[in-house]
Amino acid sequence: MKALIFAAGLGTRLRPLTDNRPKALVEINGTTLLEIVIQRLKAAGVTDLIVNVHHHAQMIIDFLQSKNNFEINISISDEREKLLDTGGGLLKMANFFSDGNPFFVHNVDILSNIDLKKMYDTHIKSNAVASLSTRHRATSRYLLFNKKNKLFGWMNIKTGKMILCKKRKGKLNLRAFSGIHIISPDIFDAMPDNKNAFSIIDVYLAAAAYQKIVEYPHDTDIWMDVGKIENIDQAKKVLKEILVTE
Repeated sequence: MKALIFAAGLGTRLRPLTDNRPKALVEINGTTLLEIVIQRLKAAGVTDLIVNVHHHAQMIIDFLQSKNNFEINISISDEREKLLDTGGGLLKMANFFSDGNPFFVHNVDILSNIDLKKMYDTHIKSNAVASLSTRHRATSRYLLFNKKNKLFGWMNIKTGKMILCKKRKGKLNLRAFSGIHIISPDIFDAMPDNKNAFSIIDVYLAAAAYQKIVEYPHDTDIWMDVGKIENIDQAKKVLKEILVTE
């Protein structure tokens, strides 16, 4: 099983912690965000992993080497010359996922005890091209799903902008994306043929018009965005809860 960890971001919301190190190496209770995500993916059965890097990239490379890659196969996707955003970053790694099997994508700054094995099994049974972890929480941007959990659109509630993938059928539920996905390689067929930066969410919205993209609700799980400096203290308590439950 393969996975991608998005770790190339500048970590601006974590300054000053990220002035001298990448976001991925910010520590919670003495453990880096990168290690937390790697260990969770490894426990779910991931054997081959790729990490994209940009900000203080060499520090991430050196860290992984110092840990013997946590005894799994870890590759690096180097974006030091240009940040490619989530869609462009994933497209750059397309060859890594050429075995035809679905793979995990996990943001490095997401802390959660979501059952990754169960999520993967559910994705396989769904026959969807992508499964997106979602929950009910306050945010400005929501994904829109129908009652069968299929992606129908996106909405920014601050600006009122709405994108519908196809004709609306009944009430749509507003769900916040949790930064963990499982994707089948077929998604690459829906991507633009270029080397520019673009968002994976835009790809999902385009693909949902003709492909099945579903949500994986996990409202009862622990979940936290630790990409914000104000969440670090709370994250220390959340991590303890995760470690107890696993």
